[in-house]
Amino acid sequence: MRKLQTQGVHHITLVGADRQTSIDFWEGVLGMPFVFEQPNLDNESESHLYFDPGDGRLITIFTNEERTPDPDRTPTDPGCVHHIAFAISQATFAQTVERLDERSIEHSGVKDRGFMDSIYFNDPLGLLIELASYRFEPPAGFTHADVLLEAHKLRVERGDHNIAQEHLADAIALLVRRSRGSLSDG
Repeated sequence: MRKLQTQGVHHITLVGADRQTSIDFWEGVLGMPFVFEQPNLDNESESHLYFDPGDGRLITIFTNEERTPDPDRTPTDPGCVHHIAFAISQATFAQTVERLDERSIEHSGVKDRGFMDSIYFNDPLGLLIELASYRFEPPAGFTHADVLLEAHKLRVERGDHNIAQEHLADAIALLVRRSRGSLSDG
């Protein structure tokens, strides 16, 4: 049986409350430009807001002026979304705690994930948001996923618990060695 091959996330659509709550959070807090709006073509009582998370793809929100924000944590039952993670630079990440604190947004504090740093907080509707920053840049012609795949293989081969800086550095060297020739090979 042949696969339906995906080529990336096209967009993610969330159910929001009122229009202004969405604009205030997605653009006002996270800096995602509000790029367009139209009616929800499947439900005329809702509006469909589109935000650019920074890579040209879209986060969209269905809004309805009769809905009000409920900050209780969204369900985490099987099949529900646990959290959405957005990439940020190391320069921005270094200022994340301060910027969230300035807005009185409760957060997890910085979490060390070995290959990245992250911080968690809830949006106004209780959805868990993660801001994540890789601790490495992939070599030219490769993606973060390429490096992580190789780092995972190295971690498992070495019997280590989780991916660490050593695995990343060795994975990057391995990818570069495989992709580029050298007159002094060996």
